[in-house]
Amino acid sequence: MTKINLNAYLMFDGNCREAMTFYQSLFGGTLKSTTFGEVDDSCPKAMRDSIMHSSLTTEELVLLGSDNPEPKPLGSGNISLALNGSDEQRLTQIFNKLSEEGKIVIPLERQMWGDLFGVVSDRFGIDWMVNIGSVEAEDQ
Repeated sequence: MTKINLNAYLMFDGNCREAMTFYQSLFGGTLKSTTFGEVDDSCPKAMRDSIMHSSLTTEELVLLGSDNPEPKPLGSGNISLALNGSDEQRLTQIFNKLSEEGKIVIPLERQMWGDLFGVVSDRFGIDWMVNIGSVEAEDQ
């Protein structure tokens, strides 16, 4: 049986590494971060050391974060809800329903890391990041 995980995803203005390290000092756990440069050799030099994705995992919580590559957050705020899972049909259905009377910020498309990913701001102004990956990734 596949599952869908819901996590808070925090968007930072260049200080994601500092913030996530601070949160790790509060909550403990394992902190993993990947820079834009590690994922994409062609990214602008100014973004290479910025955090593309960071995850803090403890027994109590999973907190996700990123340095925002845009002048404004991906959607309407600095916090998004991140849906992750491997059930492509269900997550695509959720993405489509959220976009009704809302705004698709990033279409649900295959990304450089191999997963389907999209961002939508729903009709209530809540930002949702949807990542559809493999069952193996779901278990990590």
